[in-house]
Amino acid sequence: MTETKPLDPGTTALLTIDVQPTVLSRFSDIGGLLERVRATIETARDSGVFVAYARVYLTAEEAAAVSPRNKMFGHFAAMTPPPDGPESQVDQRLGALPAEPVFRKTRMGSFSTTDLDARLRERGVDTLVLTGVATSGAVLSTAREAADRDYRVMILSDCCADFDPEVHRVLMEKVLPMTAEVLDAAGFEGILRR
Repeated sequence: MTETKPLDPGTTALLTIDVQPTVLSRFSDIGGLLERVRATIETARDSGVFVAYARVYLTAEEAAAVSPRNKMFGHFAAMTPPPDGPESQVDQRLGALPAEPVFRKTRMGSFSTTDLDARLRERGVDTLVLTGVATSGAVLSTAREAADRDYRVMILSDCCADFDPEVHRVLMEKVLPMTAEVLDAAGFEGILRR
């Protein structure tokens, strides 16, 4: 874990990525992930942090446009897309509020196929805090996209999960600290309360 500097809640956004039933159903065990993410969302909201969500959903036409050469996302796109219903929405257990934006993405990262960057910049956001799944997919891609756009990036390790716990551990301990500040939900709450 990295040592964190103070942050301004008014220029900070919390983005929860792909925490939706269609994605969560692929996990054998997510433990207390939903409870930790929900508590973190509530803490962020109470502190004045901008809260947003990204969800992945492709229409049949969008899925057909993804090349089979795309090793990671091509596999996801090749699955028959379900109707765009409750299973592809942000998981209701997170308690998302109607005023909190949800960005529908059609690629792994949360920036390239959404107006997330423009919406964050409109609000003066310079710090992006990430939670969600999967660490080796959407979280990693979004962290790198955000860093390339010069955001301060923070990743809450216990509010993310991967299909392989060892991959999650290696990414959080070895890879993501090169791109982002990695801390847990309690650490994030601590710097918000400073």
